[in-house]
Amino acid sequence: MLNFIVEPSLLAHLVPHGTVLDSWNDRTFVSLVGFLFSNTRVLGIPIPAHRTFEEVNLRFYVRREVAGEIRRGVTFIRELVPRSAIALTARLTYNEPYLAVPMRHEFGAARPDGVPDRVEYGWRSRRGWTRLACSLDSTSRMAAPRSQEEFITEHYWGYTRQRDGGTVEYRVEHPRWRVWDAQAPLIEGDLDATYGSALARILASPPASAFVADGSPVAVYPPTRLGSAE
Repeated sequence: MLNFIVEPSLLAHLVPHGTVLDSWNDRTFVSLVGFLFSNTRVLGIPIPAHRTFEEVNLRFYVRREVAGEIRRGVTFIRELVPRSAIALTARLTYNEPYLAVPMRHEFGAARPDGVPDRVEYGWRSRRGWTRLACSLDSTSRMAAPRSQEEFITEHYWGYTRQRDGGTVEYRVEHPRWRVWDAQAPLIEGDLDATYGSALARILASPPASAFVADGSPVAVYPPTRLGSAE
């Protein structure tokens, strides 16, 4: 998870109706996140040849108040996966901004705790391969309450703009994750082709923070429509 501070105005037109931009210590973030799906099931059914695959997504953070409850969520700017069927299913079900591209990943040598000492994810665009990578610090920790790590990792709702201006909301369930500080974070390649020039400039700068989370079983629930924009 590589995290970059952005001006809120850059994201204003992407905020789903019914939500507002969320921030940590008055800072607005976008995060570039690479991870590996494993043992994936759709409605409890494993799909042959579509159970283990990479994803790299660019996301930002929003919140919505419901009867006094603050629901902190994520909104995706772009989600990359290696198979067209995955992208099509996500677009049809959630209208998520998925794009199918050739992808790869590489994990370094396993340390005594079983965690690789380095992680890398890559995808290919018209100008070649783009990759993000980092090494892991030696010790992990649980994200402390009200920390930046908690703000980035502990979101349990997703919000997606719809073509008619409405929004869908869906719940995400997973346990709290351990995190490691990332060492020597790297992004290189043709970021313009994937994210456009404005976001590419931000992603080409040093991240404000970088860390690795251990991941876990994750459940994504069916979406609920909030309504159309007024």
